[in-house]
Amino acid sequence: MKYGIAIFPSKKLQDLVNSYRKRYDPHYALVSPHITLLPAITLEEEEVEAFVERVQEIAASIGPIQIDVNKVKSFQPVNNVIYLKIEDDPNLTDLYEKLHALGKNSEEDYPFIPHITIAQQLSVEEHSDIIEVLKMKEFRHRETIDRFQLLYQLDNDSWTTYETFHLRKETS
Repeated sequence: MKYGIAIFPSKKLQDLVNSYRKRYDPHYALVSPHITLLPAITLEEEEVEAFVERVQEIAASIGPIQIDVNKVKSFQPVNNVIYLKIEDDPNLTDLYEKLHALGKNSEEDYPFIPHITIAQQLSVEEHSDIIEVLKMKEFRHRETIDRFQLLYQLDNDSWTTYETFHLRKETS
Protein backbone atom coordinates (compact mmCIF):
# COMPACT_ATOMS: atom_id res chain seq x y z
CA MET A 1 0.00 0.00 0.00
CA LYS A 2 1.17 3.56 -0.65
CA TYR A 3 1.84 5.87 2.28
CA GLY A 4 3.01 9.47 2.52
CA ILE A 5 3.65 12.06 5.20
CA ALA A 6 2.31 15.62 5.13
CA ILE A 7 1.56 18.67 7.21
CA PHE A 8 -1.97 20.01 6.96
CA PRO A 9 -2.09 23.75 7.75
CA SER A 10 -4.96 25.51 9.50
CA LYS A 11 -8.46 25.55 8.04
CA LYS A 12 -8.02 29.26 7.28
CA LEU A 13 -5.03 28.59 5.02
CA GLN A 14 -6.62 25.47 3.51
CA ASP A 15 -9.75 27.46 2.62
CA LEU A 16 -7.64 30.13 0.89
CA VAL A 17 -5.67 27.53 -1.07
CA ASN A 18 -8.80 25.58 -1.98
CA SER A 19 -10.40 28.71 -3.43
CA TYR A 20 -7.75 28.39 -6.17
CA ARG A 21 -7.25 24.63 -6.22
CA LYS A 22 -10.85 23.86 -7.08
CA ARG A 23 -10.28 25.73 -10.37
CA TYR A 24 -6.63 24.96 -11.09
CA ASP A 25 -5.70 21.62 -9.50
CA PRO A 26 -7.08 18.32 -10.79
CA HIS A 27 -6.02 16.69 -7.49
CA TYR A 28 -8.33 19.00 -5.52
CA ALA A 29 -10.70 16.19 -4.50
CA LEU A 30 -7.95 13.67 -3.73
CA VAL A 31 -6.13 15.38 -0.85
CA SER A 32 -6.50 18.54 1.24
CA PRO A 33 -3.93 21.35 0.88
CA HIS A 34 -0.71 20.22 2.50
CA ILE A 35 3.07 20.42 2.71
CA THR A 36 4.55 17.12 1.55
CA LEU A 37 7.24 15.79 3.89
CA LEU A 38 7.55 12.31 2.41
CA PRO A 39 6.13 11.53 -1.03
CA ALA A 40 4.47 8.21 -1.71
CA ILE A 41 6.31 5.13 -0.47
CA THR A 42 5.18 1.53 -0.61
CA LEU A 43 4.94 -0.38 2.67
CA GLU A 44 3.81 -3.93 3.17
CA GLU A 45 1.28 -4.50 5.94
CA GLU A 46 3.90 -6.08 8.20
CA GLU A 47 6.20 -3.03 7.81
CA VAL A 48 3.71 -0.38 8.91
CA GLU A 49 3.95 -0.81 12.70
CA ALA A 50 7.75 -0.49 12.75
CA PHE A 51 7.58 2.48 10.37
CA VAL A 52 5.05 4.23 12.63
CA GLU A 53 7.32 3.67 15.65
CA ARG A 54 10.29 5.25 13.83
CA VAL A 55 8.15 8.23 12.76
CA GLN A 56 6.96 8.67 16.37
CA GLU A 57 10.60 8.82 17.56
CA ILE A 58 11.34 11.49 14.95
CA ALA A 59 8.27 13.53 15.93
CA ALA A 60 9.32 13.46 19.60
CA SER A 61 12.74 14.86 18.67
CA ILE A 62 11.54 17.98 16.81
CA GLY A 63 9.83 21.09 18.12
CA PRO A 64 6.97 23.07 16.58
CA ILE A 65 7.32 24.42 13.04
CA GLN A 66 6.74 28.03 12.05
CA ILE A 67 4.92 28.31 8.73
CA ASP A 68 5.36 31.66 6.95
CA VAL A 69 3.75 32.23 3.56
CA ASN A 70 4.71 35.44 1.77
CA LYS A 71 4.42 34.83 -1.96
CA VAL A 72 3.31 32.74 -4.90
CA LYS A 73 5.98 30.98 -6.95
CA SER A 74 6.24 28.44 -9.73
CA PHE A 75 8.37 25.41 -10.57
CA GLN A 76 8.42 26.41 -14.23
CA PRO A 77 10.32 25.51 -16.44
CA VAL A 78 10.63 22.11 -14.70
CA ASN A 79 6.85 21.81 -14.52
CA ASN A 80 3.82 24.09 -14.54
CA VAL A 81 3.05 23.96 -10.82
CA ILE A 82 2.08 27.15 -8.99
CA TYR A 83 2.44 27.17 -5.21
CA LEU A 84 2.54 29.18 -2.00
CA LYS A 85 6.18 29.33 -0.90
CA ILE A 86 6.83 28.28 2.71
CA GLU A 87 9.80 30.17 4.15
CA ASP A 88 12.69 28.17 5.57
CA ASP A 89 12.29 26.87 9.11
CA PRO A 90 15.04 24.79 10.78
CA ASN A 91 12.55 22.42 12.42
CA LEU A 92 10.76 21.84 9.11
CA THR A 93 14.03 21.06 7.35
CA ASP A 94 15.14 18.77 10.18
CA LEU A 95 11.81 16.91 10.10
CA TYR A 96 11.96 16.54 6.32
CA GLU A 97 15.53 15.20 6.38
CA LYS A 98 14.83 12.66 9.12
CA LEU A 99 11.62 11.43 7.46
CA HIS A 100 13.22 11.35 4.04
CA ALA A 101 15.95 9.06 5.40
CA LEU A 102 13.17 6.57 6.31
CA GLY A 103 11.56 6.70 2.89
CA LYS A 104 14.33 5.29 0.75
CA ASN A 105 11.80 4.02 -1.78
CA SER A 106 9.85 7.30 -2.08
CA GLU A 107 8.84 8.66 -5.48
CA GLU A 108 10.62 11.99 -4.91
CA ASP A 109 12.63 13.32 -7.83
CA TYR A 110 13.23 16.90 -6.67
CA PRO A 111 14.97 18.75 -3.83
CA PHE A 112 12.83 19.81 -0.87
CA ILE A 113 11.14 23.16 -1.46
CA PRO A 114 8.47 23.60 1.22
CA HIS A 115 5.25 24.66 -0.49
CA ILE A 116 1.51 24.24 -0.80
CA THR A 117 0.34 23.57 -4.34
CA ILE A 118 -2.28 25.94 -5.79
CA ALA A 119 -2.31 24.81 -9.42
CA GLN A 120 -0.82 21.97 -11.45
CA GLN A 121 -1.03 20.17 -14.78
CA LEU A 122 -1.54 23.49 -16.57
CA SER A 123 -0.77 24.28 -20.18
CA VAL A 124 2.01 26.83 -20.72
CA GLU A 125 -0.58 29.48 -21.61
CA GLU A 126 -2.76 28.74 -18.55
CA HIS A 127 0.31 28.79 -16.32
CA SER A 128 1.45 32.16 -17.66
CA ASP A 129 -1.98 33.74 -17.20
CA ILE A 130 -2.61 32.36 -13.72
CA ILE A 131 0.85 33.07 -12.28
CA GLU A 132 0.70 36.70 -13.44
CA VAL A 133 -2.71 37.21 -11.79
CA LEU A 134 -1.63 35.50 -8.54
CA LYS A 135 1.64 37.44 -8.30
CA MET A 136 -0.43 40.64 -8.07
CA LYS A 137 -2.20 39.33 -4.96
CA GLU A 138 -0.77 39.58 -1.49
CA PHE A 139 -0.35 36.32 0.38
CA ARG A 140 0.65 36.73 4.02
CA HIS A 141 0.07 33.97 6.52
CA ARG A 142 1.87 32.77 9.64
CA GLU A 143 1.06 29.89 11.93
CA THR A 144 2.72 27.36 14.19
CA ILE A 145 2.39 23.68 13.35
CA ASP A 146 2.54 21.12 16.17
CA ARG A 147 1.62 17.92 14.27
CA PHE A 148 1.86 16.08 10.99
CA GLN A 149 0.11 13.08 9.46
CA LEU A 150 0.91 9.70 7.97
CA LEU A 151 -1.49 9.20 5.05
CA TYR A 152 -2.41 6.20 2.98
CA GLN A 153 -3.85 6.06 -0.52
CA LEU A 154 -7.30 4.59 -1.10
CA ASP A 155 -8.41 2.63 -4.15
CA ASN A 156 -9.91 5.78 -5.72
CA ASP A 157 -6.44 7.50 -5.49
CA SER A 158 -7.55 9.84 -2.67
CA TRP A 159 -5.48 10.09 0.51
CA THR A 160 -6.69 9.77 4.09
CA THR A 161 -5.02 10.01 7.50
CA TYR A 162 -3.62 6.81 8.98
CA GLU A 163 -2.06 8.41 12.06
CA THR A 164 -1.28 11.86 13.49
CA PHE A 165 2.08 12.58 15.14
CA HIS A 166 2.60 15.43 17.60
CA LEU A 167 5.87 17.34 17.58
CA ARG A 168 7.80 17.82 20.83
CA LYS A 169 6.26 20.54 22.98
CA GLU A 170 8.46 23.56 23.60
CA THR A 171 9.01 24.41 27.24
CA SER A 172 9.02 28.06 28.22
